[in-house]
Amino acid sequence: MTFKINIGTKEGKTYKIEIENSGLVGKSVGDKISGRDLGNADFSDYEFEISGASDKSGFAALKNVEDFTLKKVLLNYGKGMHKRPKREGKKKQSNPTPGGLKLRKTLHGKTISDKIVQINLKLVKEGNKKLKDIFSTEVKEEKTEEKKE
Repeated sequence: MTFKINIGTKEGKTYKIEIENSGLVGKSVGDKISGRDLGNADFSDYEFEISGASDKSGFAALKNVEDFTLKKVLLNYGKGMHKRPKREGKKKQSNPTPGGLKLRKTLHGKTISDKIVQINLKLVKEGNKKLKDIFSTEVKEEKTEEKKE
């Protein structure tokens, strides 16, 4: 099983990696994990927080939805709901986030399972080697392999 991992930094930069079958299965959104769980020796000093995930159908994993299955949840404006309902049409919006408006949406539970494809991580503690240096060397190695072929 392959996970697409997005690592977000405080500066707003996002680094993307793909990992095979890591120790992330069974963890929940909001849990703190060590870099060793990602299976890369460069991340051993790092600490991350799982900030979100999405499954193979694109349903987001929300922190307040228990279990690891799909559930229909009634949401206010915020994480998971950003649009107005379709029945409002093209009327001029007097209030973009009206109070009392709720929509029922399908979401994935907060526990990471084999159905999850993408995991979003937030950098909590940085290690000895900077992320910029780790990812720049990976890109250079891939380019040299392409030139040899």
